[in-house]
Amino acid sequence: MQGVAGTWPPRGAAQAGGVVPSGFAAWPALVERLRTWLRTEAGAGRLLPWVPVAFGTGIALYFAAEREPVLPVAAVAAIVLCAAAFLLRRHKAFPLLVMVAAIAAGFAVATWKTARVAHGVLARPMWSVSISGFVETRDIRARTDRFVLRVVSMESPRDATKLERVRLSVRKGTAPAVGSFVELKARLLPPLAPLRPGAYDFGRDMYFAGIGASGFVTGSIKIAAPPDSGGWSLRYAAFMQGLRDAIDARIAAVLDCDRRAIATALLTGRRDAITVPVNDAMFISGLGHVLSISGYHMAVVAGVVFFAVRALLALIPPLTVSFPIKKWSAVAALLGAAFYLLLSGAEVATQRSFFMTAVVLIAIMVDRRAVTFRTLAVAAMIVLTIAPEALVHPSFQMSFAATLGLVALIQIGMPHLFAAPDNSAAARMALWGGREIAMLALASLVAGLATMPYAAFHFHRVTPYGVIANLAAMPVVSALVMPAGLLGMLAMAFGFDGAFWKLMGWGIDWMIAVSQWVAALPGSIGRMAAFGTGPLVAASIGIILLGLLRTPLRWAGAAVLAGSVVWALATPQPDILVSADGHTVGVRGRDGRLQLIGSAKGGTRDSFLLREWLAADADGRLAADPSLSRGVSCDQAGCVAQLTGGGLVALALRPDALADDCERATLLVTARPVPAACGALVVDQQRLRRQGALALRRARDGFTVDAVRPRGIDRPWSPAVADGAEGEASLRRPTAPRAVDATPSEADWQAEE
Repeated sequence: MQGVAGTWPPRGAAQAGGVVPSGFAAWPALVERLRTWLRTEAGAGRLLPWVPVAFGTGIALYFAAEREPVLPVAAVAAIVLCAAAFLLRRHKAFPLLVMVAAIAAGFAVATWKTARVAHGVLARPMWSVSISGFVETRDIRARTDRFVLRVVSMESPRDATKLERVRLSVRKGTAPAVGSFVELKARLLPPLAPLRPGAYDFGRDMYFAGIGASGFVTGSIKIAAPPDSGGWSLRYAAFMQGLRDAIDARIAAVLDCDRRAIATALLTGRRDAITVPVNDAMFISGLGHVLSISGYHMAVVAGVVFFAVRALLALIPPLTVSFPIKKWSAVAALLGAAFYLLLSGAEVATQRSFFMTAVVLIAIMVDRRAVTFRTLAVAAMIVLTIAPEALVHPSFQMSFAATLGLVALIQIGMPHLFAAPDNSAAARMALWGGREIAMLALASLVAGLATMPYAAFHFHRVTPYGVIANLAAMPVVSALVMPAGLLGMLAMAFGFDGAFWKLMGWGIDWMIAVSQWVAALPGSIGRMAAFGTGPLVAASIGIILLGLLRTPLRWAGAAVLAGSVVWALATPQPDILVSADGHTVGVRGRDGRLQLIGSAKGGTRDSFLLREWLAADADGRLAADPSLSRGVSCDQAGCVAQLTGGGLVALALRPDALADDCERATLLVTARPVPAACGALVVDQQRLRRQGALALRRARDGFTVDAVRPRGIDRPWSPAVADGAEGEASLRRPTAPRAVDATPSEADWQAEE
């Protein structure tokens, strides 16, 4: 019947016993509520914070590609999608188009950056290479010094590879000055590949830094006349290095040991001279972030300059009445932050911090609200556009996660936490500083929780007592250490800086004492076994949803975050690990822990490798622990170990061991030619050079194999290796050259890597 409204089910049917299911009745209300929340989330001003998320997603897709994308295609796709989003800006699909365009733009920017920095990468070791060039940077480290050389000429009797930059280690105290032109001989090695599948790729970092090889000097370093001036960038680098050295020398006149090293790290960014025990205590306690110049340091520097200049200007009444001294103070703070950026070396984390601080100060200058999600979004876009490779670096991930959590705390948490009547207990507590203490505790807790997934993924640890350490140490660092350091730099020109370095040293003593006390607490070392990128991506999505959403939809982020934790904890660990050179094999024994079989057991290189393997396995043993070789049988022909679940893993060192190992072993690792009728699963040198380090997990019908370079992967920083591309010489492991003048020992050099 037309024109007659009805119900379903009919009222009569319902009265006669036809009951409408309550679940179905609730669905329309739930759907309407979800629509309301989604409309709220897509409202005016809510789109901008999601643009860098989409932009970063495009960069992540670029780094996940198996082969290098075609730049013109990526660029055209990004331009077309951006144009479409602009033309359809009044269409309902505009938010979706913007996100898709941002993803394409991120992909294209990362592709363009790789093409722009393209350079040669060493494929195999080279010995006795004659190199001349300009020294661009210099690092003072615990055992050796290290410098980056911009290569002008390079000669090798065995290889014609040409490199733009190399990073060389020398004996401590013998590194040449920045800006000097030197001639030397060096042993060069390819950039360090991941030590296990899923490990951090330092070679990728070196590629984007323009460095094609690392190694060490094998003789004296000769200072020579340069063929040209080296350019303005080299002169600038020499000037800044001279300034850093001058500051370090003035600090060294008053402070020593770790106090000097930490003071220098806080002011100049050079943090490699800190001793291992103190460095470990700082990171175990959760204070390691203090050693890396980032948002906290930049905020303190800008804040001290801002309030000091404003206080001085406020002493002049005519200026206070007639001029915007607040904006003048913001300009001064911006200049101070820019100087601090240049002095500290302008690393990616420091750049992010500066851009974030700059956006805040500019907002003050133009009378806008400073600390917002838009501020963070703009800073993220600037950093990712300039350095898209920063997305896969732990400093960027941890820094932005912590900042997102703190901005959400300021904008969402604080109004609810401190919205209390004037006569309430909360208000009375605030009069005694309780609000500040509560905010410091909450900020430490939020930042610690936000960075925990990334610390667990990259460093295989969590900091259970991080809040305690930060509550005890950070007020002293903020109120004494950093202000004293800034005043010390200002007083250097007048010769009155000694007192400020002493004040800085007292605060650093307190910070070290707190870190060592917290690190000694029971359960302070929270170890986390390695897990894949899937749980990390899920954790990132959860953090972003919790931070950016405003409606109850944000609690979906908590569910995703909880799921990522379960996923990470459920990740199975490998049963066998094989190093890229085939000299070291880790086998999971019957007790569930790794056992070592290797041809250079106890050597320095094995120690470096094992530190990573043990950390990724959440194993607290040291590399020299005798239990690592328990259950392993070795002789001159090779080694064997029992695999959990049955079977033997063999490492054959001599041809006469192959026949027996092929018959008895489940897995055979060897650099020797293997008989065609070998009954074991064979991992030979050819496969290792093609695929890098391997991780094997036992399956029903054999092993599943993960490789550092799976078949089909070919990227500029990790090029594919063709079968038979290396000669026999590259299979040998030569001894270190004779140490002469600047040559460090091979043990020192490998320990520094």
